[in-house]
Amino acid sequence: MAEIKVPTLGESVSEATVAKWFKQVGDAVAQDEPLVELETDKVTVEVRAESAGTLSEIVAGPGSEVAVGAVLGVIGAAGAAGAKKAEPAKAAPAAAPTAKAAPAPAAKPAAPAPAPQAAKPAAPPKAPSAEKVSIASDYPLAPSVRHLVDDHGLDPKKIPASGKGGRLVKADVLKYLASGPDRATKAVVPDRGPAEERVKMTRLRKRIAERLKEAQNTAAMLTTFNEADMSAVMALRNKFKDAFEKKHGVKMGFMSFFVKACVAALKELPAVNAEIQGDEIVYKNFYDVGVAVGTPQGLVVPVIRDADSKGFAEIEAEISGLGKRAREGKLTIEDMTGGTFTITNGGIYGSMLSTPILNTPQSGILGMHNIKNRAVVQDDGSIVSRPIMYLALSYDHRIVDGREAVTFLVRVKESLEDPSRLLIDT
Repeated sequence: MAEIKVPTLGESVSEATVAKWFKQVGDAVAQDEPLVELETDKVTVEVRAESAGTLSEIVAGPGSEVAVGAVLGVIGAAGAAGAKKAEPAKAAPAAAPTAKAAPAPAAKPAAPAPAPQAAKPAAPPKAPSAEKVSIASDYPLAPSVRHLVDDHGLDPKKIPASGKGGRLVKADVLKYLASGPDRATKAVVPDRGPAEERVKMTRLRKRIAERLKEAQNTAAMLTTFNEADMSAVMALRNKFKDAFEKKHGVKMGFMSFFVKACVAALKELPAVNAEIQGDEIVYKNFYDVGVAVGTPQGLVVPVIRDADSKGFAEIEAEISGLGKRAREGKLTIEDMTGGTFTITNGGIYGSMLSTPILNTPQSGILGMHNIKNRAVVQDDGSIVSRPIMYLALSYDHRIVDGREAVTFLVRVKESLEDPSRLLIDT
């Protein structure tokens, strides 16, 4: 028998929330197989089985708050169903009705009834044992789905399921209500579902909210704007993108140009690369650039270390790898700690202009936006169409003066409009 424990989660992280179990009590488990997913205020962590066997007990179910070293569950010998299969009802609601069904028929054989009659109640393994009995009580459903099913008196087994692992999701029930034989007769509108739904904030979402509010409450934030003609960068990409990808195995994107342009500007204006610690300003002589990535769980900011010493191909490869791990929930604490400056790209979602919030304790964050063809007046008075991107620099006015902030953004603009500056370091 082996206990499944919460692993060390990284520096300054001592607690986590159980997000979901990949196995149920009684399932066979292979060594190194993912068992449970934990969510911290920074990343999600998969806990894997240290040995093969059978999951005999779940101690901490979804939503449980657990500390480092706490027991999550128990792995028994291979093939053993586990004597405590019925106990984790409070920790694993989805498995509870099935787990508690086994003792129910055991209480009735006390009467001198024939064996076949005693076995009859045990035939359906999903006999409801919850206090609230409903048609759906013996079927593992999410709370929002169960409410819909119960409110309309539906049999979930008759509804075609499209969720992962054959699970019934809310959209399946709404579709069934709209076109199925059991059309709703109650006040709830089938096409809209319940008027509202309450979902507990994830640990990551709470941490994001705390950090953003902390930035607003602590820093003297101000945003300055400029615009950049992206013609030169786009022409350079079009000219070399095929050869670049063939040689380096990664696509040439815009982000590497912005990282290099920001590093060049940070070297000239070190206050934008600094932070306040107590009554001191700490100037950083290294350039670890964070790149904001949107994920289903929320915004995360993995960091490109020593960006000043890396070429375009290295930066693009690192951004691609970090972005992929972020979307898969596989970033580590180390991937996200530190960082001296941040870049966020709202343009990929269609944003024209924004005022980014600082990633404290950093003193600067650059906001990229979408590229639109706009009318531009040339020096000779002619009007031409050019691909323009609006740039926004939010900064901590306690450290960075307006002159430094405006100059920083002008330097970024100059590097983008003439990328050769980045090659000869001017």
